[in-house]
Amino acid sequence: MTERPLLLLDVDGPLNPFRSRLAGLRGYTSHRMRPADWMSHRDPESRSARRGLRVRLHPAHGARLLALPFELTWATAWMHQANTMIAPHIGLPGDLPVIEWPELFADDPHGLFWKTRPLLDWAAGRPFAWVDDMITPQDRAWIAAHHPAPALLLTIQARHGLRDRDFTTLTRWAAEVSGAGR
Repeated sequence: MTERPLLLLDVDGPLNPFRSRLAGLRGYTSHRMRPADWMSHRDPESRSARRGLRVRLHPAHGARLLALPFELTWATAWMHQANTMIAPHIGLPGDLPVIEWPELFADDPHGLFWKTRPLLDWAAGRPFAWVDDMITPQDRAWIAAHHPAPALLLTIQARHGLRDRDFTTLTRWAAEVSGAGR
């Protein structure tokens, strides 16, 4: 294998543990943001639309992600705004590739998560690790049946965000995939 596997990375859940209390998150900082794509799906009179989204980010996550043996890609409803609004706060470059979803939050005819099919199209047969908080057993089965290369679907709890054990899992999986391609 000559290419590194893809790391398809969501923001809310893995990087922004939005279901947690900031006091319980060591090293995280809180930010208020108004991502246009996200906000367009909110009631303009809602509290989150008026104040912006509270986003909790860990400034060390960027360096840890860059140290992984992957090609990073944003797989998030934040789309290109992940490069401008999230990346600077965690130390990632502002020009990472972005999966452009055909429709945000679209209903799938077979009940898959709305990201699953476009994500598989983006991967184009390459090995990938998908890091998200919304991966279901149905998505796992569909990807296993429709993707010819290795795929790691790493579900992150939105209360905790990425943890040390998740970085360990990603590192080990990438080493296994790279070793299998030799």
